[in-house]
Amino acid sequence: MNSFKAVFKRELKSYFTTPLAYVFLVIFLFFSGYLTFKQGFYEMRQADMSAFFKNLPLLFVFMVPSTAMRMWAEERKVGSIELLFTLPITITQAVLGKFLAAWLFLGIALALTFPMVITVAYLGDPDVGLIITGYLGSLLMAGGFLAIGCFFSAVSKNQVISFVLSVVACAVLVFAGMPSTLNYFSTFLPAGMVTAIESMSFQKHFESIQRGVLKFGDLSYFVLLIVGWIAASSIVLDERKAK
Repeated sequence: MNSFKAVFKRELKSYFTTPLAYVFLVIFLFFSGYLTFKQGFYEMRQADMSAFFKNLPLLFVFMVPSTAMRMWAEERKVGSIELLFTLPITITQAVLGKFLAAWLFLGIALALTFPMVITVAYLGDPDVGLIITGYLGSLLMAGGFLAIGCFFSAVSKNQVISFVLSVVACAVLVFAGMPSTLNYFSTFLPAGMVTAIESMSFQKHFESIQRGVLKFGDLSYFVLLIVGWIAASSIVLDERKAK
């Protein structure tokens, strides 16, 4: 447990010892605010956070992999991963330490969007329950994207390659649930297969939680997704350690 805490603290601290974290936060807050108020927020004449949550999956497609790409690719590039493997810590503890530190960093980024909640509350009387479930779904979705990015960072020592692969994988899981994508698939695929593709998409489960409906299937989707990709990362790193 002490080794896990050491990795967690070191990783979390590393985000704030370089300008990268602050650049990420500024860009994330700028685009989240810009996209929210640019795309018809005032025209809807309805004070809620739906515009913010609607744009979040597409924003996460690019922002979360930029956070995840350095998790293991940088360790491999500078050679510090060999030193980490010599410490009295299991691969799973190291992966979880890095993942949870990055997830907390993304949680901080989401928390910094709270002024938008204050703005919405000032302009009207929003449903607080929908805002809470929206943020819960956003945090789970960030964890899913991050777990995917962690895996691709573990398989590549090049951060750019890790970023590109993560963006592609995350984009596929987002766009697979878009109505336009599903309509296209329905022209040549059976209805059952189209439904299966939709069920694997971030979009379907995130939108369900965003509407305030906390279903076991939606929550378990994100949990299993995170656990699966984290386990895959541990397996890849364990094989590299054995070589």
